[in-house]
Amino acid sequence: MGRLYLDYLEGNNIFTCTTCQVHLTSYNELISKAFKGRHGKAYLFNSVINITCGPIEERILLSGKHQVSDILCKKCHTVLGWKYDRAFEESQKYKEGKFILEKAQLKKQHWTY
Repeated sequence: MGRLYLDYLEGNNIFTCTTCQVHLTSYNELISKAFKGRHGKAYLFNSVINITCGPIEERILLSGKHQVSDILCKKCHTVLGWKYDRAFEESQKYKEGKFILEKAQLKKQHWTY
């Protein structure tokens, strides 16, 4: 097996994987906290690092029909949420290319208020 390369974020207000604490994204990438995931609250982010994407699937979500792919932690393979690959409804197009991370899978690291 090859060497695993991970990226790291600098600064404060970083979200990490609850299982292995690998860096995922920062508070600056947060778009909205008003989403629901499979297991409760979820957040919408512009970008996420240290993930792998599963196959694209069509799903009917609360906001309509979308093509999404599950996202997994690159280090521990925990399912973190999903990526919006395509939205079929015009009002949902803003989500394309964005990421949902479930709050239960996130830990705040270096958090300052």
